[in-house]
Amino acid sequence: MKNVLITGAGGYVGTVMCGELIKLGYNVFALDRYYFGKDKLNHIKSDNLHIIQDDIRYFSEEYLNGIDIIIDLAGLSNDATAEIDAKFTKEINCEGAIRLANLAKKYKIKQYIYSSSASVYGAGLKNSLKETDTLNPLTDYAKSKVSVEKVLIDLQSDDFKVTILRNATIYGLSPRMRFDLAINIMTLSGYKDGIVYIMGDGEQWRPFVHVKDVVSAFILCIDNENAYNQIFNVGSNNQNFKIKDIAEKISRQIKNCKVIYIPNNPDVRTYNLNFDKIYNVLGFETEWTLNMGVSEIKKALINLTIKDNDPTHHTLKWYQNLISWDKIITEVKSYDKIL
Repeated sequence: MKNVLITGAGGYVGTVMCGELIKLGYNVFALDRYYFGKDKLNHIKSDNLHIIQDDIRYFSEEYLNGIDIIIDLAGLSNDATAEIDAKFTKEINCEGAIRLANLAKKYKIKQYIYSSSASVYGAGLKNSLKETDTLNPLTDYAKSKVSVEKVLIDLQSDDFKVTILRNATIYGLSPRMRFDLAINIMTLSGYKDGIVYIMGDGEQWRPFVHVKDVVSAFILCIDNENAYNQIFNVGSNNQNFKIKDIAEKISRQIKNCKVIYIPNNPDVRTYNLNFDKIYNVLGFETEWTLNMGVSEIKKALINLTIKDNDPTHHTLKWYQNLISWDKIITEVKSYDKIL
């Protein structure tokens, strides 16, 4: 049984990935700060799941003993969240990730799979962007991904096999649900308020991919010689959409839903990706469509299997709450006690 260390295991992708790897017979070491709660992994009932509550910036090297594969999902997970504090973002998304990679090579980990992002293309200079095209990161989050990619490319070798996956914008249900991702939040807003909002003119391109398809791509790379020392865009050519087209598709799936534009709040990021490489090299194909993803979220909201008022579903607001609570607790604590 192979040992896989997943960092960011308590996150949107990580909570799905842990479950799938357990099903496949892997021994999973789930490392995370668990800002959103360790209960996000309660759906997994297995002795092969080992929860490690720690931080990639500081965790003990001893955790790497006996690990065969590392899947690095850790980090502040979107553009808005990464801009809470530039120093904090640099420490976690850059320095923490680079520390982990260097330790992985030191401990002779056989394979290192890194979760990057399609946002590294920023404002794409053309359509159908390939892995070899120029990167143009616009945000702290995207810049952090590019920085780590460069280090990993320098570290990779025949003895330290690296795979970099640039995920399209993810959607779909997860035990650690996120309602700060385009399709997810549009579906929630459409269901709850009867309105889907578009920032700017909606002409921005985005590639999309379901969270379960992302997990499938990572699993496909494990022990796959064709994935070694390679970079792949993760998604499908038929899920490149303009934001306005996404909004129209979602509004048609939700009764009495309309689309409203907010022209004074434009989003300048736009990128349309090519996914031929991951299909041709690894045989990867997505199984989920946008309509399927919207339907599952809507059904979960109707059945109350997910709740729109859960504060942990909104990443930026949750981090802001944690920072606020920490400040309050620090100010009122006396003799190492609150009460």
